Amino acid sequence: MLGLSGLLMSLPVAAQNAQRMITHVEKKSDSLEVKTNDGTYVFKPYSSSILETTFLPAGEAQTLLSHAVVLTPEHIHTQLTSSATAIDYVAADLRVHIQKTPFQISYSYKNNPLISEKNGYQKKDGNESLDFNLDDNEALYGAGARALGMNRRGYRLPLYNKAHYGYEDHSEQMNFSMPLFFSSKRYGIHFDNAAIGTLDLDSKKNNTLAYETISGRKTYQIIAGDSWTDVIANYTSLTGRQPLPPRWAFGNFASRFGYHTEAEARQILEKYKADQIPVDAIIFDLYWFGKEIKGTMGNLAFDADNFPQPQKMIADFSAQGVKTILITEPFVLTSSRKWQEAVDQHVLATDKNGLPYKYDFYFGNTGLIDIFDPHAQSWFWNIYKNLKAYGVAGWWGDLGEPEVHPSGLLHKTGTADEVHNIYGHEWAKLIADGYQKDFPDERPFILMRAGYSGSQRFGMIPWSGDVNRTWGGLRSQPEIALQMGMQGMAYMHSDLGGFAGANLDDELYTRWLQYGVFQPVFRPHAQEEVASEPVLRSPEAKSLAKSAIQLRYRMLPYNYTLAFENNQRGLPLMRPLFYAEPDNPRLYANADSYLWGNDLLVHPILQAGLKQASVYFPAQSKWFDFYTNQEYPAGSTQAVNVSTDHIPLFVRAGAFIPLVPAKRQIQNTTQYSTTELELHYYHDQSVTQSHGYLYDDDGVTAQAFEKAAFALLHFNSNYQNKTLTLKLRTEAGAHYAQADRLLDLVVHNINASPKQVLIGGKQVDFKWDQQNQNLMLALRWHKKSDHLNVVKIIMS
Repeated sequence: MLGLSGLLMSLPVAAQNAQRMITHVEKKSDSLEVKTNDGTYVFKPYSSSILETTFLPAGEAQTLLSHAVVLTPEHIHTQLTSSATAIDYVAADLRVHIQKTPFQISYSYKNNPLISEKNGYQKKDGNESLDFNLDDNEALYGAGARALGMNRRGYRLPLYNKAHYGYEDHSEQMNFSMPLFFSSKRYGIHFDNAAIGTLDLDSKKNNTLAYETISGRKTYQIIAGDSWTDVIANYTSLTGRQPLPPRWAFGNFASRFGYHTEAEARQILEKYKADQIPVDAIIFDLYWFGKEIKGTMGNLAFDADNFPQPQKMIADFSAQGVKTILITEPFVLTSSRKWQEAVDQHVLATDKNGLPYKYDFYFGNTGLIDIFDPHAQSWFWNIYKNLKAYGVAGWWGDLGEPEVHPSGLLHKTGTADEVHNIYGHEWAKLIADGYQKDFPDERPFILMRAGYSGSQRFGMIPWSGDVNRTWGGLRSQPEIALQMGMQGMAYMHSDLGGFAGANLDDELYTRWLQYGVFQPVFRPHAQEEVASEPVLRSPEAKSLAKSAIQLRYRMLPYNYTLAFENNQRGLPLMRPLFYAEPDNPRLYANADSYLWGNDLLVHPILQAGLKQASVYFPAQSKWFDFYTNQEYPAGSTQAVNVSTDHIPLFVRAGAFIPLVPAKRQIQNTTQYSTTELELHYYHDQSVTQSHGYLYDDDGVTAQAFEKAAFALLHFNSNYQNKTLTLKLRTEAGAHYAQADRLLDLVVHNINASPKQVLIGGKQVDFKWDQQNQNLMLALRWHKKSDHLNVVKIIMS
């Protein structure tokens, strides 16, 4: 074990404020207080892997609440030791080491050094800061949504949510600016303060990380873990887990900027039906409440001329299995039909005289709903509630940075700059709370462009903003989604095909949609100069897009299970390769490929005309091409041929991949059922045991798992003595209606026809495909008789 002196020497030791001296130390039941000549430090453990540090400057009182943290601190055994030179506070696996002179705080996890404060808290020129010492070679991630490259070290980044229209492969400021970073050493720090500021990730190349802010809490949490899975699970336990979205959220959306009339919307859905392209939802951009882009925002009611029968329209769509989603904004224009009502009801943010703060922006002269005022919240929620009575199934919250938010504007709980970054966060909370109160059994769908640490717990579905419709725009998307998944926002996705610019490029479009199969939400969307809907593209582009969408629907059992894993453990759906090899520095900055769940390796095509791609295959297992079954060695980099029909996709040896059967061409998720499944097992002799599972519920009920209205379908494999045994087992909640299942089983990499195949001990017929080396058989999965759900494949 590393001794205290050895631990201290192994950490960077740039000294803190030389004038800061300890005057008193008190160990409490749930924390440690260390008083200094200029304030008080409070160290508070939340779990064995999470510890919070707060500095209260002399004369200040901690009155602000956290907008991010929801975890109730566990009872952690702590130990305090003190010597003439240092204090050590041990809380389970975390240790705080405080050197007395010069004053220095450092942190370790299981005796492995993490990070140390440098100057600690400082106040200068009206700004407050906390800074830290970094190791020479640790990579840094986080700070929200940016396009910088995976390793974000070297940047000084504004913590101010701001839209970046038409960005491509570099953007230092976007809609989500999280006061959070993670290190390749497998720890993170969350700065628990909502006010605007800056996160400096060693921009001066002097091994210094600094958090700077205009005001607010001087609080941060250290989050550690043994693996990346642990670290992100710990962070999401701290800030909240994402509830399961409705299952239809994993289908295809019809969307553009925008559908002007009811007739136009009906016509577009008829095209999907005629072309037999699956679709689950249609999104109405701002034309649903106004004929023009400018001057109508804030009407928040259907335009009666262009949408004469909105309730019937929505009901007709619903009868086809298509949900309706409406865009809403927090701006009420002075020219809108609701302006006077908003003024009379006192729901708008104000100026210093208490009058509605009016200002100009792109859409007109406006006020802003004060989302922090309970009365304004109630007013806004009643609008949603009344529209929901029309049958609206989901909500799109746009411009929620807010897009223009003057510093002089005042909210109920603070100035614009003090609450700017949590505006979208509180807006999502308003809708989530409304559902819990008025529709507690339903899962909300909340698509939003801006949020904050912990916004995932409200069910927020974030997207990456107004990306340019170019290859540069596409190249930034995997990085943005991977980074946001690490920060709890696992449903970050892009406008498939790109949003900004009239660029008609069928190759770009199809490659973007092929990538979209393996991102959390499949939603083509764009300015209407070039169609975003596949039904309006060229025959070749339409055909390729249809194939991608059909694969997306076939993947529903796998994808929905990933959503369950995210809900239960905080695991991202998209995962960087360093999740698989956390100590491989070659992967620290890699976003060329990524893991889709645990068992699929995806390599998006991000350049035009590519015929071959270089793909790294993680070292824990062999990999098989999803389309050809070609085998690739673990830990190798291979040149892979690129097809027009799809992007490169590989399956981990030993993986179970459940799919909707190819023979069932479902047109939306209302036709989805796990009573018919296609289950693929990727056999390899190196894998002697493996396990997989599928999660199932009704797709609509809130907290179905907690209500015991679920099933887990377990798959197990065992290989020994040239016999592969597959066992199927159902674990069902008390409120889940069980049924027998029809299963098409495909076992890959069977290189010779087996001697025999037994199901429940009885020999059965099977098919063996010599060319593809697949074994195929159909079986009935009995809902209760587990002994009948055992398949033995006896090899030649």
